[in-house]
Amino acid sequence: MNELLKKTATEQSRALKNKEISAVELTQAAFERINSVEDKIGAFNSLTQETAMETAKKVDEKIAKGEDLPLLAGIPLALKDNMNLVGSKTTASSKILENFVSPFNSTVAQKLLDNFVPIVGKANLDEFAMGSSNENSAFGKVHNPWDLNKVPGGSSGGSAASVSSCEATLALGSDTGGSIRLPASFCGIVGMKPTYGRVSRYGLIAFASSLDQIGPFARSVEDAANLLEVISGHDPKDSTSLNMPVEHYADFLKNDIKGRKVGVIKELITEGNMPEVQKAIENAIETYKKLGCEIKEVSLKNLKYSIGIYYILATAECSSNLARFDGVRYGYRCSNPENLMDMYTRTRAEGFGPEVKRRIMLGTYALSAGYYDAYYKKAQQMRALVTQEFLEAFKEVDVLISPTCPNTAFELGAKSSDPLAMYLTDIATISCNLAGLPGMSVPAGFDNSGMPIGLQILAPQMQETRLFNFAYQFEQANDFYTKLADI
Repeated sequence: MNELLKKTATEQSRALKNKEISAVELTQAAFERINSVEDKIGAFNSLTQETAMETAKKVDEKIAKGEDLPLLAGIPLALKDNMNLVGSKTTASSKILENFVSPFNSTVAQKLLDNFVPIVGKANLDEFAMGSSNENSAFGKVHNPWDLNKVPGGSSGGSAASVSSCEATLALGSDTGGSIRLPASFCGIVGMKPTYGRVSRYGLIAFASSLDQIGPFARSVEDAANLLEVISGHDPKDSTSLNMPVEHYADFLKNDIKGRKVGVIKELITEGNMPEVQKAIENAIETYKKLGCEIKEVSLKNLKYSIGIYYILATAECSSNLARFDGVRYGYRCSNPENLMDMYTRTRAEGFGPEVKRRIMLGTYALSAGYYDAYYKKAQQMRALVTQEFLEAFKEVDVLISPTCPNTAFELGAKSSDPLAMYLTDIATISCNLAGLPGMSVPAGFDNSGMPIGLQILAPQMQETRLFNFAYQFEQANDFYTKLADI
């Protein structure tokens, strides 16, 4: 492997500016790496080589003219295949969209192109971002670069695996209930979910609109901070977009955290964790103590209801959002339908996979007459209580920490036949989406078989600078983030 591909985006940027390598050479090296390992990993649904090389050439032209480069210009990036990029297939890993070619750019894709970031391909995911293992894709499972027999986590498994295996230096994923943080934890990299509304969702194929948020994957906290800066900002095309200034997050990384308060979520460190995960969290607590932080145990009593709340609200919103995939205007259509109802029924039956069908049915049931108040309305009320509990907790502490997941990556197929066991994988991550908080997973150690463990850090709404600060201080006090999968 080209040694430069193992470097962080910050280091690659420096090499480009010092003319040690060209953007075309770096992007070409990324494609060579993809060609050498992709058949083992399955991280990409499609490659966008032409677009990426065009972007890289523009970067080299700017360097030759002595012009200043935008942040992350020339750094290879993988885009989750539920974000539109003109001229590329945008499939959401579903048969129903297998031949859909995007006619427009999502706002995040446009921002990447405006900053001359080469997009090398569209990353595989659980179909319509529904899953925790990336085994629900219509185009094949993604394999964890640390152990090819294990899952990479979901739903942004392709994005995480591409960064972990050095096929791309950066990636974008979407996080509805942990879909960035969980794969980051399983693949030993940094994954960050911003505050709801911080990043535009325009051009993201919707799963659950009140929960979805686009965020960065990287091999260091600094890289994630820079990528968030590139994709953040108010967007009039997204009605939920926050009208707030974009901060230079990297400026806050080195702030001293001595005397600050770190809350440990009691309900997530008491039982159900793998012994190695428990030990990693204890080590993280010790790290923060050495950094001069005050540790405080925080109880979030309503956290135990978060899975139930999430799987009512998320499925209800998915049932509504996915109604548009009916075979009428775009996407898959069944052959020789007898009438309109036959076309609707067969198109959706043939086009959607089992997990998507399961969630549509759950959501439709929760929204149906006679059950709306009992399920959907009650879940919304409980969501408000979970959010309030976080607000109270953040009056006492600066950040909250927990394991990102109670376990490390499991074997492919281990939980496929047990949806509930799969759903419980997200026990630590879901509440962050319910409350619209920024959250991050950073590498925090390894289990006895060498699989990565993630530490989850949560901050109050709009406090990304604080989140990056605490994450960076933890990262730099350890060397976990420097370890790479051997593939």
